[in-house]
Amino acid sequence: MMKKAVAEFIGTLWLVLGGCGSAVLAAGYPELGIGFTGVAFAFGLTVLTMAYAIGHISGCHLNPAVSIGLWIGGRFDGKELLPYIGAQILGGIAGASILYVIATGKAGFELGGFAANGYGAHSPDGYSMLAALVTEIVMTFMFLIIILGATHSRAPKGFAGLAIGLGLTLIHLISIPVTNTSVNPARSISQALFAGGWAVDQLWLFIVAPIVGALLAGFVYKLLSPDTE
Repeated sequence: MMKKAVAEFIGTLWLVLGGCGSAVLAAGYPELGIGFTGVAFAFGLTVLTMAYAIGHISGCHLNPAVSIGLWIGGRFDGKELLPYIGAQILGGIAGASILYVIATGKAGFELGGFAANGYGAHSPDGYSMLAALVTEIVMTFMFLIIILGATHSRAPKGFAGLAIGLGLTLIHLISIPVTNTSVNPARSISQALFAGGWAVDQLWLFIVAPIVGALLAGFVYKLLSPDTE
């Protein structure tokens, strides 16, 4: 269990550092910045690379919602759920801490939203709380459907990481303008702790909505494919 927890810690650290780091450090340059598209690919690439690096150790969940969805879908032992979630949250915080140290090393740096998730006035394009709630539930639902399908014993072998990484990229391409894209409570918690204020006040949505989406996906996929292996 310790090896699995360490792998989840490292993987979630990489997801936050790579994904949120791309948003904080590389997205805003005029003409040279990577923009929304680059950030979307950065998040997808973190999952893609970790899928092949630690997938054989822990399954590469990197996300409490994924662990919960896999548990409901019959793919994950409930006894390991809390250690996984704890490791993911701590890994996310570690990744955000490293990002903070790097980002504040530039003179004149302003923390701002620190790539935190938000709705209303704190949505990148001003989307409402309802829009954010629906987006996060639906995007997490689809993410778990992709994961459960791509990792099924009858799915093509060796391509799960690619499908899941590209799936997360697509999710970000759709939803960054709405919420900055969470679909991952660990990612949201880590950034909100540093952004503070409004980000902490709105954090509830980015914990509840991904978990709801994951639970729904787990139930639905069990109906679609009773063979959980």
